[in-house]
Amino acid sequence: MTTTTRTDAASPDEVGGGRSLRNRIGRVAVASAFALVFGEVLTLVQTIALARLLSPAEVGIFVSGTVITSFLGEFVEGGLRAGLVQRGGDIRDAAETVFWATLGGGVLMSLGALAAAPVVGLVFDNSTAAVIAAVTSGTLLIFSVTNVPESMLQRAFSVKRRLIVGPSVAIAYAVVAVSLAALGFGVWSLVIGMYASFVAWAVSIWAITDWRPGRGTASIALWRELARYGLPLVLGGIGARVQNAMETVVVGRGLTQFALGNFRYGQRISQMPVRAIIEIGAVSLFPAFSQMADDRDRMKAAYLRALRWVTVGAAALSGLMIALGTPAVTVVFGEPWHAAGVAVSLMAGLGVGKALISVGEEVIKACDRTPLLNWYTAVEVLLGVGALVVLVSEFRLQGAALSLSVTAIVVGIVVTGLAIPLVGVRWTEVGRAVLPPLPAAGAAAAVAWVLDRHVLSSADRALVPAVLCLMAAGVAFGVVYLVALAVCAPSSARSLLRVVVGVSRRLLGRGTSRSDDDDARATSVVVDGDGGAPRG
Repeated sequence: MTTTTRTDAASPDEVGGGRSLRNRIGRVAVASAFALVFGEVLTLVQTIALARLLSPAEVGIFVSGTVITSFLGEFVEGGLRAGLVQRGGDIRDAAETVFWATLGGGVLMSLGALAAAPVVGLVFDNSTAAVIAAVTSGTLLIFSVTNVPESMLQRAFSVKRRLIVGPSVAIAYAVVAVSLAALGFGVWSLVIGMYASFVAWAVSIWAITDWRPGRGTASIALWRELARYGLPLVLGGIGARVQNAMETVVVGRGLTQFALGNFRYGQRISQMPVRAIIEIGAVSLFPAFSQMADDRDRMKAAYLRALRWVTVGAAALSGLMIALGTPAVTVVFGEPWHAAGVAVSLMAGLGVGKALISVGEEVIKACDRTPLLNWYTAVEVLLGVGALVVLVSEFRLQGAALSLSVTAIVVGIVVTGLAIPLVGVRWTEVGRAVLPPLPAAGAAAAVAWVLDRHVLSSADRALVPAVLCLMAAGVAFGVVYLVALAVCAPSSARSLLRVVVGVSRRLLGRGTSRSDDDDARATSVVVDGDGGAPRG
């Protein structure tokens, strides 16, 4: 595939200077952080509300019914979106090709999901799951029309995408699903909420992009070229969907729908930090790495900084999950969801593993070496399914949760091994970037765990006092982590302080054009360092 290192989202003058790129990435990172905080708070609130209104079994039935839709969703996009983001030069014809190809894929996959609905009912021995599979098949068609607008906005480092689309989707789902659950719609509140979120996604994404079909010429040749680039991504997505489907079948059919509901809610909570890593970092890293792919020295420096920063965040969030995941979920969601809390603690490895994966994968895509991702897919599927089956047979629901952590960490190491030759770094350099935050997170987790279990005893208190105790333990975790990080990785601690100060200034509304530049530089330290000139 013929590529350049520049996208049409910016002019040569705009991307030629490191400061402009830092500012663009910084604005997206800040917007992503704000939108993410809003979205995650809203998601947490609606998740708690739904947990109080629905049973784990109802959630399990919904998960079973949407397994085929989730699986076929990967075939709709077909890796074409990433190819459009990475592609250089005039992209009008490529965008037209991707639009019609994904729309056609949406039609075919929606019909396929509808036809496969009876099979879902047979596999899970549940007629409601079959009806849900049939009803939700239409979401694949709605999803198909979002791909080109998403690509165009990602190429442009769009702040609007972060501030408008994500919150709109979260609000639509929360309002509709919670309202209907309160009215007694049961599992169907989740189905209707799912449709509301997809419609909000499509409407909002088209409202903020000026791209429209008909401005280019679609061609089979372009489709083939983009598909070759995206094929390994499709295979990776299929692998992830196979693993997801196996989790649903093994837990939902091998154990119970009740266990499946707890497993999926535990997974949803544990993936919140993963979404933070992807939304704030990786979404900006792919187009940024694509622009610097020909500058190996700069790419090397950016890769190591990205590893360092995502690990600083992921280690903290994983440690917090280990220390407080079980009591927090049990207290806030209610005793029926205690098993989900245990699962959250056992899934803590997802944070660190996905952090390594997110940075390495973006490097591989940016360097136009997507066939390397086939190794990622193979390891993830084989290890993930194998660990799932073995550990569930021995430890049941806890084994299923633990298998996710084991798989994520091992795959993270594999993807790192695939990425480092492309940027010319050594394992020792990776170790210096990744390892220092881990003991800091371990020390903080130990302190928070002892404080909660043996001093504050949140599990033995009423709801409000218990939440206050958990918040106190969380504050203690944060303090210990920052102090330990200052000892283990002083440069990371200093840079983190600068980021916090920069973002705090923006939150307080005291920024001028100069302070906006400072904030952008602080939040884009991942790419070009601590606000200095690009290295290399």
